[in-house]
Amino acid sequence: MRKSVKLSVVIPAHNEAGSIASTVSALFAELDGQGIDHEILVIDDHSTDRTGAVLQDLAAVIPSLRCLNNPNANGLGLAVRWGLECFSGDAVVMYMADGADDPKDLVRFFRTMQSDNADCVFGTRFSKESSVIGYPWLKLVLNRCANGFIRLLFGLRYNDVTNAFKLYRRHVIQGLQPLLSHHYNLTVELPLKAIVRGYSYSVVPNNWTERRQGVSKLKIKEMGSRYMFIILYCFIEKWLSKGDYYRKSQP
Repeated sequence: MRKSVKLSVVIPAHNEAGSIASTVSALFAELDGQGIDHEILVIDDHSTDRTGAVLQDLAAVIPSLRCLNNPNANGLGLAVRWGLECFSGDAVVMYMADGADDPKDLVRFFRTMQSDNADCVFGTRFSKESSVIGYPWLKLVLNRCANGFIRLLFGLRYNDVTNAFKLYRRHVIQGLQPLLSHHYNLTVELPLKAIVRGYSYSVVPNNWTERRQGVSKLKIKEMGSRYMFIILYCFIEKWLSKGDYYRKSQP
């Protein structure tokens, strides 16, 4: 009898008291309803609002919910990296606490990983089948420019590298070490390393909706140099470290 695959959902949360309950509840309802063995692992990233209290209340009614505090300095990348050290599943996805991602898309990611036997599943918000609602125009322009630059530099057809919503098998996360990013640039480091190091991936359209509550933690002025650093790091690895990293066989 084939062993079922357990899915881990890592959610970094910094001052998300207004959104985290609806996000986790909707996620649990969908995964549980689809019969997917899973855990929802929320990393409280030094919140100063009621995020911790809300999570405690949720843990009492959602059996698959685990809550951990980020023991490192504040930063989305460091919070997610802690989650990637602590998750228990066979595959793991980064999921936004603000409700921007769609639980139904995660189910499609999971089914695609199984049907394609892919190492990774990458979402794209920019296809004919995708729906993007409320994306701030300045961030949208910068997003498309950044993705165009990455595609040109790495010779990729994939058009949404900066999308955080991606699913990885456990052995891929192990093969992407060491991780360097402290902030949102982790969302670029993970897929670029996976591609450079030869892991297989499928691309699935996904929907995206602007947050309804709270404030976005992404600061454009602060992130530019950090994104550039990680992009160039992965580019240097691709061309100057050939043979040092390679895809390990899937267990």
